[in-house]
Amino acid sequence: MMNELFGTSHLFGGNAPFVEELYENYLDNPSSVPDGWRSYFDNLSQLPGPAARDVAHLPVIHAFVEQAKKGGYRAAAPADDTKQVGVLQMINAYRFLGTRWANLDPLKRHPRPPVPELEPAHYGLSDADLNTPFHAGSFKGVAEHATLGQILEGIKETYSSSIGVEYMYMNEIAEKRWLQARLEPVRATGSYTAEHKKRLLERLTAAETLERYLHTRYVGQKRFSLEGGESLIVSMDELIRVAGGLGVQEIVIGMAHRGRLNVLVNTLGKSPSMLFAEFEGKKAQDLSAGDVKYHMGYSSDVGTPGGPVHLTLAFNPSHLEIVNPVVEGSVYARQIRRGQAGKDQVLPVLIHGDAAVAGQGVNQEMLNFAQTRGYGTGGTVHLVVNNQIGFTTSDPRDTRSSLYCTDIFKMADAPIFHVNGDDPEAVALVTQVAMEFRQTFKKDVVVDIVCFRKLGHNEQDEPMVTQPLMYKKIQAHP
Repeated sequence: MMNELFGTSHLFGGNAPFVEELYENYLDNPSSVPDGWRSYFDNLSQLPGPAARDVAHLPVIHAFVEQAKKGGYRAAAPADDTKQVGVLQMINAYRFLGTRWANLDPLKRHPRPPVPELEPAHYGLSDADLNTPFHAGSFKGVAEHATLGQILEGIKETYSSSIGVEYMYMNEIAEKRWLQARLEPVRATGSYTAEHKKRLLERLTAAETLERYLHTRYVGQKRFSLEGGESLIVSMDELIRVAGGLGVQEIVIGMAHRGRLNVLVNTLGKSPSMLFAEFEGKKAQDLSAGDVKYHMGYSSDVGTPGGPVHLTLAFNPSHLEIVNPVVEGSVYARQIRRGQAGKDQVLPVLIHGDAAVAGQGVNQEMLNFAQTRGYGTGGTVHLVVNNQIGFTTSDPRDTRSSLYCTDIFKMADAPIFHVNGDDPEAVALVTQVAMEFRQTFKKDVVVDIVCFRKLGHNEQDEPMVTQPLMYKKIQAHP
């Protein structure tokens, strides 16, 4: 009994205002409270029921106070035109800028910068307006007429949760409307059966277990581990299953080293015993140049709900992104051989690193051809394993001039989904939407999986030497 009392002593009634203020700060910005309290509140959000969907309390309390001053609740008067315009402008601002306030970084290294355009006050709206009905315009996440509080909750969940979407710069209105119709009614939240969730868990477990086994059995050997970015395997699984259901019969994959062994085993189905033999030097290399296991290609057939799909992983002897135009050329040839249905049946998938995709000019050259008549392949699905560090540099101010590593894809008018790699259900959702977008519009699309790199650039590198602050966070990350 005494231990139970000691364990909850900080929740003593006299401390309630202090705890409530901490919780309000946490709901506004989790990085603003001490680590111990953040962990405590994070655990609360894992509980079933209302706690998982909590919203800030103060605006609600203030709204009640304002209503009391006005004589209690009664039928709300219609909103004035100025405030109605402000609501529509705020919805538009979330479509443009909501990703900047989204919860994307699993490590929560940097506090999210203030974005005035996402605050109701920027449009002359206050807590007193939370229960006032407004027209929601083209926003599909609420009823046509909804209160400001409902609209605000809807646009935050859709555009500033574990998913941040960039698409408002695109030229075709039909494409933008399509994305809104896919994301806004479900508020960018996937709905999965128990069986589907078990599959996601199984894929994550397979990815993590392989890496842990290799790290234990082949200590110090280079393998460019996927640890910290295991959601890539979830994304690949979802991509192949959805693609098969949409009529794709062949997928050609290009990627660099990071996570390659995991993709070989857990996506293409390469036998682990073959991989172990390569680690132990028992298998003769296929390439006379003595290439290494994390350069090797592979091909296989996998089953999907729409029938078998043939997978090909292109060889990639270093130089990271240089394999990309090779994959596009291979896909183009396969599409030509299949005739008019080629672009529907053969899909290019490119897996990038965050520093390489922003830093290597071959990507700009490739994207320049993406929609041309002589080279276009009907859209590529790009997956970015964004571990937020390029070899030894983790501060974006030292690695690129753009806000996101994916900004280069805007030149191809491609929608970009940024997603928290620690939320595999969100990763699965955006992968599904991305694949459907590619098949519908035959254009490039990007899924930016924001994750981290648990070990060094390779397993012989000690990252605490070059990035001690980042790796203290990683070592403490559950």
